[in-house]
Amino acid sequence: MNALPFLRNGELINLAEIPSLPYRDFGDHLARLLSAGGRLAACFVDSPPDAGNVLPVYAVIAEDAENRLGVLRAFISRAQESLTPRIPQLHLFEREMAEQFGVVFRGHPWFKPVRFHAPWPGETDAWGRNPLDHPQVGAMHYFRMEGDDVHEVGVGPVHAGIIEPGHFRFQCHGETVLHLEISLGYQHRGIERLVAGGPWPRTPYQIETAAGDSTIGHMTAYSMVLEALAGADVPENALMLRAMALELERLANHVGDLGALAGDIGFLPTAAYCGRLRGDFLNMTALVCGSRFGRGLVRPGGVRFDCNAVRAEKLRQALTAAADHTRGALDLFFETPSVLGRLEGVGMVCREDAAALGLTGVAGKACGIDCDTRRHHGTGVFTDETIAAVTETTGDVFARAKVRRREIEQSIGLLHRFLNFRMRGPLNVPIGPSAPDSMAVALVEGWRGPIVHIAVTGGDGRFRRYKIVDPSFLNWSSLALALRNEQISDFPLCNKSFNLSYCGFDL
Repeated sequence: MNALPFLRNGELINLAEIPSLPYRDFGDHLARLLSAGGRLAACFVDSPPDAGNVLPVYAVIAEDAENRLGVLRAFISRAQESLTPRIPQLHLFEREMAEQFGVVFRGHPWFKPVRFHAPWPGETDAWGRNPLDHPQVGAMHYFRMEGDDVHEVGVGPVHAGIIEPGHFRFQCHGETVLHLEISLGYQHRGIERLVAGGPWPRTPYQIETAAGDSTIGHMTAYSMVLEALAGADVPENALMLRAMALELERLANHVGDLGALAGDIGFLPTAAYCGRLRGDFLNMTALVCGSRFGRGLVRPGGVRFDCNAVRAEKLRQALTAAADHTRGALDLFFETPSVLGRLEGVGMVCREDAAALGLTGVAGKACGIDCDTRRHHGTGVFTDETIAAVTETTGDVFARAKVRRREIEQSIGLLHRFLNFRMRGPLNVPIGPSAPDSMAVALVEGWRGPIVHIAVTGGDGRFRRYKIVDPSFLNWSSLALALRNEQISDFPLCNKSFNLSYCGFDL
């Protein structure tokens, strides 16, 4: 084959520069890149109007050590041998392509729909449903185990309290979980299809709700895609404000998660403190743009709100106070023996399994995988010199909690550093027309892990295909692994230690 094309985060490549491979060779090259330390950032079908029974499929591989992204392309038929047995990271991507475009992947070890929705217009999915069919939500075949004293426990999709829907099916022997199957897709909104043909005036509002607790992360990735396609040079002031908002988003969610972990084990002091402190960090984002979740702040070309000297000083004071209280609450949590006894050794995922499945973010870092987009694919103010590696090795609930604690401290330091930057200059630049027949890729380190947005444009520069990969799409499988041979009573604790997004998976 021709030399594999590479690009940097936030760049574009002309589609004509991407060589096409037979699917078997596509798998060989993908396996080689992943075995050499790459991560599968995305894999998806691009369906031009005249595709017929031959579909182009793209894979984007993040090579962290080289700070670059590789792109592979193949043309596949509607019936294809599955690569998942060789490349486990593909397991959900192949199922998604089957659901959306009707590709039957023969030999896939667990070939079933990912979400409960009809196939895309003009398609019939791999299970024979056509666009007029509307599959009943939750209707699917679940894995079952047989044997003396083996029983099945179903949890959800309706849960106590205000929480998103998801179904968990446990195969248990007594109190021990032998197998957990996770079924999501209950709130599929079809965001990728809504964005196709755009960008539309409504698109930013849809992107901001792809995963509402990651508004800044998703909107920053979308903006980077459009800026790459238009060749726009975003002002430094805007890049700094985006970085500040991203770290505030990380702080609010990490602090909230540690408080929720404390609540799950009945440690009320930290639970109460962190519940309030999460609100303090959300209010800092509201101080900048008027929205606690950052909606309306980030837009293609820059940002819509400034941070003058008076506002920066208010932020600095609020951050200092909240940081002190956060440290106190977390010191109490991590220095209490009864707390550590409930966290250590529970919900373990080994590094080998994490690497095979391509786990990222908190889930991957807790298993010893250094996978921070800010370090390896940094843009704007983020570089490997400003972001230190945060990893743990035990892969249990305790490790995931420690990753959050260390990232909280890191984000506090970054924010103090950013607030010393003189916030002057333009906030945005105009966005021109998008380059035709091109692909643009953007990775942003959200608080759960890398958020991936990819646009493929047609000859008119409009989105022919828009692909979003929230880190939860890759990481939900890790919860199933973490529950194996654990007590079913530890499920809430393990689940909260990952705190993955239902809507980010469902899209």
